[in-house]
Amino acid sequence: MIEEYFKEVGLTMVELPVEWVDERLVYRGLIKELPTINAEAPSRAQMQQQLAETYQIYREQLLLESEEEKETTTNLTSEQLLRYYDGETFDGFSLFDQLTEE
Repeated sequence: MIEEYFKEVGLTMVELPVEWVDERLVYRGLIKELPTINAEAPSRAQMQQQLAETYQIYREQLLLESEEEKETTTNLTSEQLLRYYDGETFDGFSLFDQLTEE
């Protein structure tokens, strides 16, 4: 079921070979497209559940950052907006001056 969820959102869950660690089985897996999202658990089902939970947290953070960026860019003046996108101090030219000169 969790594998189907990942497929629906265009992600691939990769299960690594099962290993014995301290006389117990360890299941490991990751999301192929986001290898920093990985999990380790004593059962396959728990490993998949951890992957799904970690991915859910990642999505929530991504959406929150996206909303914060929208709020930041919509509240900026044109000078601040130019500085925000190119990382440099505004050099003094004006887009509005060029339009009024023509």
